[in-house]
Amino acid sequence: MAGAAQTVGEFLRSWRQLRRFSQLELAVDAEISQRHLSFIESGRAAPSREMILHLAEHLDVPLRERNAMLLAAGYSPMYRERRLDDPELIHAKTTLEFLLRAHEPHPALTVDRHWNIVATNRALGPLLNGVAPELLKSPANALRISLHPRGLAPNILNLREWRGHLLDRLRRQIRITRDPALDVLLSELRSYPLHSSECPAGSNGTLANEVAVPLQLRTSTGTLNLISTVTVFGTPVEITLSELTLEAFYPADEETARILAGFQ
Repeated sequence: MAGAAQTVGEFLRSWRQLRRFSQLELAVDAEISQRHLSFIESGRAAPSREMILHLAEHLDVPLRERNAMLLAAGYSPMYRERRLDDPELIHAKTTLEFLLRAHEPHPALTVDRHWNIVATNRALGPLLNGVAPELLKSPANALRISLHPRGLAPNILNLREWRGHLLDRLRRQIRITRDPALDVLLSELRSYPLHSSECPAGSNGTLANEVAVPLQLRTSTGTLNLISTVTVFGTPVEITLSELTLEAFYPADEETARILAGFQ
């Protein structure tokens, strides 16, 4: 992706077009002149480091790509990327571990930008019974585990509906990040077959179907009807944290709440 744009102006133009801004709209939003923005995009003006970051903020450019824009303009990167076990991220890691434990007995996990599982809480384990061992080997991918024929897919009663929800999320992520690795993952997931034993969407009559797409999962202790939530760091200035997501699942009916309570 970084190699696709040779100048900072090309970077800015491609992100502006991706976000469906006209030059005038972005200029007004960023409180600069359209003429100056045009000169930056065409290479007739060299933007300052501050201007690049200012425009990137208004275009909601991911931190990883803001670094690429700075490099294209001849500036050093601003945002660091460290492993989650780096001593400087110990407080962030502790926060994530606290949140995972706090969700119990509700299943929760954290994933990176490619949906690889970073950490889970104890309540997730019972949901993964029957998943092929090779799918659980590091780096285990949450989407692959969910939709693979040897993963959770045979036990997801509304697989077509849930699959559509996950693929739509992945497509939105691709539009936001333009990450080619996610394109590869999307192609793989779309190649998985749909089994024919799923129940019709919404057939169980749970409230979740009226407010959100539920995950209807058959387990050895009964059918779970789960609503998913997403948590991200609100103001990250570090690449690793900006790309982490905490996914949690909550009961959509009393029976599911009873079953999850038994996971403790």
